Amino acid sequence: MRIVQLTAADARPYRAVMLHAYAHAADAFTSTPEERAAEPQGWWVKRIANPDGLTVAFGAFDGHALQGVVALEYSAKPKTRHKALVVGMYVMPAARGRGLARSLLQAALNQAADRGEITVLQLEVTQGNQPAFRLYQSFGFETFGTEPMALRTPLGYLAKLHMWRRLGDPG
Repeated sequence: MRIVQLTAADARPYRAVMLHAYAHAADAFTSTPEERAAEPQGWWVKRIANPDGLTVAFGAFDGHALQGVVALEYSAKPKTRHKALVVGMYVMPAARGRGLARSLLQAALNQAADRGEITVLQLEVTQGNQPAFRLYQSFGFETFGTEPMALRTPLGYLAKLHMWRRLGDPG
């Protein structure tokens, strides 16, 4: 397995992994597979390799097969440039249990730290998703709020936990 920063050339496999994620881990995401499948190729390229430098994504490859992903979104606003949002974390079921999520999240944290101005990382996790919650906690993320009824599912509403972690010296 190798962890790499994704480029525009990786947009098709990234799209395939994320469409699988939206379909098979529907409660973890606010988007549906149908709405994301309708997005043009350029949307996917921008999601992983924004030319303005506002997004960056990492992938875990087993040979040529993309098995897991995570992305960071940066703010362009002067007052919030110190924050980054961790989004789109997913590992394909057959590749789980090999530490890929840990490696992907570590790559994202390293990239945010290398950026220099990032002092806060934030993310959301669906309440009840204990594997993801434990992963984020093990990296020092703490819950700072709960959004009740964040997702409407066929079985009812689910809450989202908002988590954060300090990164580097807040200077």
